[in-house]
Amino acid sequence: MGKFTQMATFVEVVARGSLSAAARAEGIAPAMIGRRLDALEARLGVKLLQRTTRRLVLTDEGSAFLEDCQRILAEVGDAESAISEHSMRASGHLTVSAPAGFGRQHVAPLLPSFLAEHRDVSINLNLSDRVVDLVAEGVDVAIRIASLDDSNLVGVKLADNRRVVVASPAYLKRHGWPRQLADLARHNCLPISSEGSQRGWTFIDDGKPVTLKVGGNMVCNDGAVLHAWALAGKGLAWRSMWEVGGQIASGELVTVLDDFAAPGNDVHAVFAQRRHLPLRIRAFVDFLRRSYAAPDYWRHS
Repeated sequence: MGKFTQMATFVEVVARGSLSAAARAEGIAPAMIGRRLDALEARLGVKLLQRTTRRLVLTDEGSAFLEDCQRILAEVGDAESAISEHSMRASGHLTVSAPAGFGRQHVAPLLPSFLAEHRDVSINLNLSDRVVDLVAEGVDVAIRIASLDDSNLVGVKLADNRRVVVASPAYLKRHGWPRQLADLARHNCLPISSEGSQRGWTFIDDGKPVTLKVGGNMVCNDGAVLHAWALAGKGLAWRSMWEVGGQIASGELVTVLDDFAAPGNDVHAVFAQRRHLPLRIRAFVDFLRRSYAAPDYWRHS
């Protein structure tokens, strides 16, 4: 007699209120229900139900075990449903939000291939650097490059990511390589600005995170501009690997101060917490994860 059969019978008996009612629901004799319960209690070594001719009463152990059984059986049902749904075709409309730069470079170019695989799906891609409210704005999936701290959302990691300090070989030839964090003070750094103030660059120094205010003769609130300035040899820039990986691989940019690099903010797909995700959402998240995991994807993007 299978463990799941015994657990399911236990849950059914409690829900129906009697062995005979559970037996009628399953179309078997009440004696068979009784044998299943006896076998379950014998295997566990505890009494789950106090049974009389008139009623059933859960013991303390039975109450605790009932909750676990309900959860486990529900999860098994969810797993079976998910497998069954995989054989179905994804369909419907999908609203996706992504950071502007990352979305232009690593989401938008992939959409035609995804839609070629899933012809019954349509997509609205919204690119914005603000953090959207998924529920209030009707967003199905948001791509975020950050640590996740919203307990109301479910996150799936899509790819690793970290920030690095880069410069062109020509700049480093003219100005030398920074070897320590203090060396940044003598270099032309290209910081990003936000609402009128410059953001610092974060490193790990002596095992602890440290954020440094850096200076230079050019500041911009657009990361793509800073990237272009670094390529043109105008200074050092602190950029994400998703943005500069291709130029590092080609030698157009070189990383410096790698020994001080801070832990990365990985790329995640997040969605509102719900028990059964539509197949179109699961298919899209799986597609992005497979694409980003492809050999050399980040070197050639």
